[in-house]
Amino acid sequence: MYIHLLSMNQTKLLQQRNEIMKKLEGKVAVITGGSTGIGLATAKRFTSEGAHVYITGRRQSELDESVKEIGDNAIGVQGDVSNLADLDRLYDTIKQQKDQIDILFANAGVAELSPLGQITEAHFDKTFDINVKGTLFTVQKALPLMPDGASIVVNASVASFKGLPAFGVYAATKAALRSFARSWSVDLKDRKIRVNVISPGMVITPIWNGLGNDQQIDEMKSQFAGITPLGRPGTPDEIAKAVEFLASNDSSYVTGIELSVDGGWAQI
Repeated sequence: MYIHLLSMNQTKLLQQRNEIMKKLEGKVAVITGGSTGIGLATAKRFTSEGAHVYITGRRQSELDESVKEIGDNAIGVQGDVSNLADLDRLYDTIKQQKDQIDILFANAGVAELSPLGQITEAHFDKTFDINVKGTLFTVQKALPLMPDGASIVVNASVASFKGLPAFGVYAATKAALRSFARSWSVDLKDRKIRVNVISPGMVITPIWNGLGNDQQIDEMKSQFAGITPLGRPGTPDEIAKAVEFLASNDSSYVTGIELSVDGGWAQI
């Protein structure tokens, strides 16, 4: 009887421990473009769930402030994802310190608008270099550090679903990322590495500052809110919650998908 009661108590304690165990406990995560917006919100959420997070950003001072804001278990590594030497330095740092990447959120990107007829080579090259080339090599260079069963989440956009004025080059880069995820899901299936895409709708982050002057930005915000069923922009943390789902074991049977977190905008 005593042994039986002891066994029952041990089982109960184990169940309680599992219930309070954080979803990403002990995981090592990398978030590119992690110093602002969705990347920063995701870093905060990951660390709150027990992950050790590396974030990247192009501006050192902004990166340092973000690391302080995130708190414990966050390290900033300055770099531009379109610069392959910067990516090598990032992964060399992680190899020396942790030697593993369990979660990769390829989030870094730029959004600059230009209508057909006014697109310059510089605009095209910058947008594709950061959004497409940068994402490709962010993922490819991380693979040697990723164990079987790891998770990759790529940040795209519902802009790739719709025809929006002046969004042509940006939307094309995000469509390319969706295509990458389909191929990578197959490329990595033998390693059980899951690859999924998160596609935000209108979310107010610092990236909006590059979309025009104050009046133009206000007009776009009003327009998008008006055609979004939920009638408002999303928040970075609402996107971060969805990224956390795709990064964690909660989505253990999910790969190759595109999850739209857009207030219903692209669904109607």
